[in-house]
Amino acid sequence: MRIIIGLGNPGEQYKNTRHNLGFMAVDALTIKLGLNWENNKKFKAELAKNDSVILVKPQDFMNNSGQAVASVLSYYKLLPKKLGLIKTANADLSEILTVIHDDLDIELGKFKVSIDSRSAGHRGVESIISHLKTKNFKRIRIGIKTPTLENIPADKFVLIKFNDEELKMIDTIVPTALNEIKN
Repeated sequence: MRIIIGLGNPGEQYKNTRHNLGFMAVDALTIKLGLNWENNKKFKAELAKNDSVILVKPQDFMNNSGQAVASVLSYYKLLPKKLGLIKTANADLSEILTVIHDDLDIELGKFKVSIDSRSAGHRGVESIISHLKTKNFKRIRIGIKTPTLENIPADKFVLIKFNDEELKMIDTIVPTALNEIKN
């Protein structure tokens, strides 16, 4: 079973913002797989699943995403037992966990895949690393960087909605990025 996490912020006011690119990607994946989202209060997340995959949209704000991720992996017994007791750090979760998120260091319309890499300041990823005690999981980092970033502080820039032209670029790059989940 594979767990795919899309990072974003809950609430209508954050829809189509740069920081919600992870949500947008897993929303596209639910459509492709014919799944539906269900609100799960126990995990404080939305889940869509079948026999081989569980898609997750944590419903805490970005900086607290790790709690929902750890809860889902623990419930489905996908964490190494020692990790559950917080005795083992750096467990290899790269075969079961993929996190999809926005990345300020990558140009809009591009993406990178990484495994076992630091958060690079992404607070949602930092939260997951902190809760799981490992950075050894797959990440699909989808770029949001544009020239506008030079004039706006990063914490404000990530909350700006994509314009129509940018949304078209996102609609093109997301399916390509999602193909990396299988690899």
